Amino acid sequence: MPVLYLGHGAPPLADDRRWTGELRAWAAALPRPESILIVSAHWEEQPLTLGATTTVPLTYDFRGFPRRYYEVEYGAPGAPDLARSVAALVDEPVAQDPARGLDHGAYVPLKEMYPEADVPVLQLSMPTLDPRRLFDVGRKLAPLREQGVLIVGSGFMTHNLSCVDMRSGPDCRPPHWSAEFDDWAGRALADRDVDALLDFQHKAPAAGIAHPRTEHFAPLFVSLGASADQEARTAVDGFWYGLSKRSVQFD
Repeated sequence: MPVLYLGHGAPPLADDRRWTGELRAWAAALPRPESILIVSAHWEEQPLTLGATTTVPLTYDFRGFPRRYYEVEYGAPGAPDLARSVAALVDEPVAQDPARGLDHGAYVPLKEMYPEADVPVLQLSMPTLDPRRLFDVGRKLAPLREQGVLIVGSGFMTHNLSCVDMRSGPDCRPPHWSAEFDDWAGRALADRDVDALLDFQHKAPAAGIAHPRTEHFAPLFVSLGASADQEARTAVDGFWYGLSKRSVQFD
């Protein structure tokens, strides 16, 4: 299976027909997974923790949105066999959180990509934001690909909501810091410059503005580790309210 890093945005991104169409087309071109292992920007938990292995209610981890966003359902099957495989591959303690359902970094994109909710899904926490440690986690998980597991890192290529004017519209011109960081990341991914990506806070332009906190870039490191030395190709690009939607596939 390939490995993905995708931008999930906020819940209203699901109202953007262009983005939802891009995700559906992307999923249609992928081999059908036996199961999905997803790492979301919205779950940091130490030690490394696995979410529900049975279907439980979603985690609506956001506030201040219209009621309809809290009524979304996505009843994908759990993946207990995958949970056991993950625990066997990583040489560190693995905890279980059986009551924690998929958060919006997981279910928002998956609902567009696999709308029938018929692919088992397991969510994995980020035990740290340290790039090299997350890369190592991904490297240990890479054998799952041979078992038909689609490994997905879900974040956003640029993420600074304090510098975004939501009145400007979804198709507004991106601010220079977002465009510059996106261009740098796209070139680093195309060149497979893993060292630069892992040291992005020192190597990338406007890194501190594009990611004042790094949780939305961090899932990329799991994807990089799981993808071995394979090249990345951009599957979704462009901007949404000035934030980069760049999403990539490693295969």
